[in-house]
Amino acid sequence: MLGSIADDFTGATDLATMLRTSGHRVSVVIEDGTLSPAQLAEVDAVVVALKTRTAPRAEAVAASLDAVARLRSWGADRFYVKYCSTFDSTDEGNIGPVLDAVADTVGADRAVVVPSLPANGRTVYQGHLFVGADLLENSSMRDHPLTPMTRSRVADLLRPQTPHDVGEVPLAAVRQGADAVRDALDASAARYTVVDAITDDDLVTIGAATAADVLVSGGSGLALGIPGPRLPDALWSAPASGRGAVLCGSVSATTLAQIAHAARTQPVRLIDVAAAVADEQATIAALAAWVEEQSPDAHPVVCAARERSDVRSDLDGVEVAPVVERVLAGVARLLVERGLVTALIVAGGESSGAVVRALGVGALHIGPELAPGVCWAAGDVDGSTDKNVALALKSGNFGGEDLFTQAWEVLA
Repeated sequence: MLGSIADDFTGATDLATMLRTSGHRVSVVIEDGTLSPAQLAEVDAVVVALKTRTAPRAEAVAASLDAVARLRSWGADRFYVKYCSTFDSTDEGNIGPVLDAVADTVGADRAVVVPSLPANGRTVYQGHLFVGADLLENSSMRDHPLTPMTRSRVADLLRPQTPHDVGEVPLAAVRQGADAVRDALDASAARYTVVDAITDDDLVTIGAATAADVLVSGGSGLALGIPGPRLPDALWSAPASGRGAVLCGSVSATTLAQIAHAARTQPVRLIDVAAAVADEQATIAALAAWVEEQSPDAHPVVCAARERSDVRSDLDGVEVAPVVERVLAGVARLLVERGLVTALIVAGGESSGAVVRALGVGALHIGPELAPGVCWAAGDVDGSTDKNVALALKSGNFGGEDLFTQAWEVLA
């Protein structure tokens, strides 16, 4: 079994999607959730979804080691540390400390560092991370409020976070094949090695070169190079027919474009932030009632913003984002509890985490891919097999413009 830890919820389903694409039967365990022996017998890979991306070092390390211990107890003998493809982390960040702790625990002498995700424009060339055509330091990540990325060389980002050496393998070696990459890794004294990759074929080469390594690390793209046994998947099944809805906490440009596209044919309701700050429960009840009033054939969208001008960081001294997350989580709970919906698309990492927790879902069984890094997954509400919900947890910048309208066809 391949055991993986991911630093947030959407990152976990992103990785699980790629593992399923490469032939694995995958389940995502939510934080302290678990899988039964019968479920473990039906999977080749397990991803533990944590909330550690911006957590303090000690907290992130402790949560990661707890996850590794559980994965080992479930039979994992190879491990994957998954972080964001834009390597979100400052010099005080936790990617290095987590890698150090996991490597020590599983007895890994080395680990590749491969943030590349070509399908979404994340590539590494000459050790530098690109977002589309821009160096990371020139992308929108430069102005990230929590992890401003002002450098692009991945080794320079990682070195302040670990006492160990960080090396590099250039694209020229990758293009010579798996043996050349393996030889380069064997010849290096560095514990961590950043490996160039600009295409999916490069990721397949790196996967083949590290097939015997006990630990690898990267974004979700490297999973494409880790072949699974391609056995029948007994755990995933689409939910019974019923209404679906979209809940958007993300205010990224991609998500706003998806909302605008959905608005051409679907009802859209903007959260009244002032009302939510004044009375969260009343706002939750009103939004759930609005969804219920829509046509049974519709896929209503509830969102934090429709345009950039709708985005507010605070209102009368109250931070808006946590309020929005709680409102969306409460709406999800009401809609599912009352049987009004059987499927939800949730946009935004923090919103996804809040919704999953509110529904009491401890594990997600991964289903079909909707877009690179986005998939349908099935989970039991409050751990009860009597109430199942389909969830598509979407990172803000992932998915095509028509995701909110086309995703439902996959469940049909």
